[in-house]
Amino acid sequence: MTTPDFTQLSHDLAALCRETAKFIHQEAANFDRSTVQHKGLHDMVSYVDQETERRLVAGLRELLPQAGFIAEEGTEAAQETRGEFTWIIDPLDGTTNFIHGLPAYSISVALLHYEELVVGVVHEVTRDESYRTVRGGGAFLNEQPIRVSEATKLGDSLVATGFPYYKFDQLEAYLQILSQFMQRTHGIRRVGSAAVDLAWVAAGRFDAYFEFNINSYDVAAGILLVREAGGRVTQFLKDGDPIFGREIVASNGLVHTEVQAVIGTAWE
Repeated sequence: MTTPDFTQLSHDLAALCRETAKFIHQEAANFDRSTVQHKGLHDMVSYVDQETERRLVAGLRELLPQAGFIAEEGTEAAQETRGEFTWIIDPLDGTTNFIHGLPAYSISVALLHYEELVVGVVHEVTRDESYRTVRGGGAFLNEQPIRVSEATKLGDSLVATGFPYYKFDQLEAYLQILSQFMQRTHGIRRVGSAAVDLAWVAAGRFDAYFEFNINSYDVAAGILLVREAGGRVTQFLKDGDPIFGREIVASNGLVHTEVQAVIGTAWE
């Protein structure tokens, strides 16, 4: 099998995400909350998530017919399959924001070659920002190169996180960690889209980001963005697999050890 041109594929993927984002933007104008379905406690899905996934899958099949899929909504068009190449898709990361008419929300798509991330795109819909990356090829925002921040101390850092919304067994430890970050940083932000959090670490807007109970489709594209922008991505207290490991720390690399140390004060 001929290896695809990953750089060209990343451009084609960015174009597909940009075009698909128009549908999300259009639906946001008149979205009816009564159409929302519940997958679980506080875990919502809309017809916009599902239709966006169908559109993405149709386009991705044209770009790379041999690839399998891991997709959040598991629509009929994207039943989970793995192969040499696997697309990891979150059609609308930040569904709760979308439902309530709040920015930010995004499309996140990454490509795995066996177990290695090779292409990633995060498209933030409300700002029309396209983040694109290729393994070994750097990271870009609207085709301009981006780099992580240069903050060298946690005390000079702005940190992002996500709040648990269905699994609360680690809530006390999490609150202790938040307390430490509140006292030792410029502040904490909760944007509501892990993909956007990671893209903003890559762009230097955030210095670090952490979250647990996270899924591969939330973070896969953003992980590659951060790494290609010069940052570091791990699990909470070890290098581990942040794609499927359910917890993640991403940073500019310079404050990474301090971030992990704070997490380690309460996390087992």
